[in-house]
Amino acid sequence: MRGRLIAFEGADASGKSTQARRLAARLGVPLTFQFGATDIGGSIRRILLDPEHRELDDRAEALLVVADKAQHVAEIVGPALERGETIISDRFTASSLAYQGYGRGLDLQVLEDMMRFATHGIEPDLTVLLDVDLAVARQRLGDQIDRIEGAGAEFHQRVRQGYLEMAAEAPDHWLVIHAGGTVEEVAARVDAAVDDWLARHP
Repeated sequence: MRGRLIAFEGADASGKSTQARRLAARLGVPLTFQFGATDIGGSIRRILLDPEHRELDDRAEALLVVADKAQHVAEIVGPALERGETIISDRFTASSLAYQGYGRGLDLQVLEDMMRFATHGIEPDLTVLLDVDLAVARQRLGDQIDRIEGAGAEFHQRVRQGYLEMAAEAPDHWLVIHAGGTVEEVAARVDAAVDDWLARHP
């Protein structure tokens, strides 16, 4: 029996990693992440985030991201689902559409086809989107930013809008959570929404 995949998505500094870790611990299920969860993915991550790599082409960036997803599914996500486990991932396929598609302006259909190839068609059963005002996210980031975090306000606004559009198109598989406030306040919203979704999708 196939397991269940829950993905957390959101802009940088939305708090998704903290909330993904929290929920995994509360539910007693494994937590993974993209990109960089595998040894090969770690090497890809270093290339993608290094601020010195300003010359990295947008299409090359997309290919590296998709390569990480393929390795992540082959080593971690796929085997967990085949064992019938529930697994939580900090980012999955939607992040590529948001960042490389809406953000960088690459063809969404091409990206979807590439990801379907990389992931064997695996999609999250539920995606939890932590949505936060960009000004709040920027304040949380501070001065230590990587190559993608430093892509500019217009880029990140397109990313946010892309996430919201995807969530609106598949309301039964997405939860949009307001990510402003304290960690505890956001956690309460996440817990209530996820528990309700799980009760409706046993």
